[in-house]
Amino acid sequence: MAHFQQNAISASSTETRKKPTGGLSPWRENLAKQLILDHLGETLEVTELARACALSRSHFSRAFKCSTGLSPQDWIRRERIARAKQLIQNTDLTLTQISLECGFCDQAHFSHIFTRSEGVSPFAWRCRTVRALPSLNSKRSQPSPAPTGVHLTL
Repeated sequence: MAHFQQNAISASSTETRKKPTGGLSPWRENLAKQLILDHLGETLEVTELARACALSRSHFSRAFKCSTGLSPQDWIRRERIARAKQLIQNTDLTLTQISLECGFCDQAHFSHIFTRSEGVSPFAWRCRTVRALPSLNSKRSQPSPAPTGVHLTL
């Protein structure tokens, strides 16, 4: 029994030391990620990424997921949402403009994917984010000065 336990312990320790195999080489992973980021606002096919890495589509997809923990489509989606959040926070672009800028086919699809990812709609996320940023709130909440010659009575 003791021999069995010792073998089980040594087997589990060697399993945890093994490097995961089957992922992309670092240069291929970096190339794929850079291509995705450079073309985030465009239609991007996994076949194109695989071709750039000189791999078949299926091998590339499996190796990409092994390397990143996400399928290529999920990684692209996550990066598009991250860029959309950045644009929502830092620009005054409409949600339609943001959706197109981030590579979504239309605002409805963007809203659906964003809500599924973040738990709230892009509009609600924008309202929540703008409320949380004091520098933007102070600029937006200040009333504009009254035109010269006009007296305000309360």
